Amino acid sequence: MNERMDNSSERPAGTDNNDDPDRHLVGSASTSSGHSLDAAKIAFVDARVMHAMALERLAASDVRDAAEKAWCATKRATDGLVIARTGETPRKAPDTTRMLRELAIDDLHISHLRHLYSTARDQLHGDCFYSGMCEPLDDTLDLIRSTSDYIKKAEHLASLKP
Repeated sequence: MNERMDNSSERPAGTDNNDDPDRHLVGSASTSSGHSLDAAKIAFVDARVMHAMALERLAASDVRDAAEKAWCATKRATDGLVIARTGETPRKAPDTTRMLRELAIDDLHISHLRHLYSTARDQLHGDCFYSGMCEPLDDTLDLIRSTSDYIKKAEHLASLKP
C-alpha cells in the first residue's frame, strides 16, 4: 500500500475525538418487543453510519480516527444484537461485552462474533486509537474495512430466534 496514513497522536483540527459509542444511543429499549426491535434497528443504523464515517476518515488518511469510528460501529452493531436477543440495552461498552459473552455461551455463531468484537476493541480502540500503535498498518486497515461484514453478521444473528 503506497498511501501514507496519519497515525500520529496529534488530532487534526475539526476531528471529533469524543466518539464514545454510547453517546449515539437514542433511548433505552423497553422490555416490550416492539420497542426493543426499534432500539435494535436504531443501533444497526448507528453502526452503519459510524462505519461510513470511519471510511471517510480513512480516505482523509486519519487512520486513528478511522479506527475509533470502526470500533464505535462494531460496538453499536453488537448493541443491536444484544437488544434484539435480550430486550435490554447495554449502557456502556463493559455491559455490551458482558452481555455478548453471555449470549455466546449458548450460540456458536455469536461465539465467533465475540472473538471479532474483542479483536476490534483491543486493536482498533485500545492499540490504534488510544495508544497510537496502528502497526501492522495493513491489519488495521483490514479491520476497519471489514467492520461492514461484522455489522452484517450481527444484524443477521439478531434476526434469528435463539
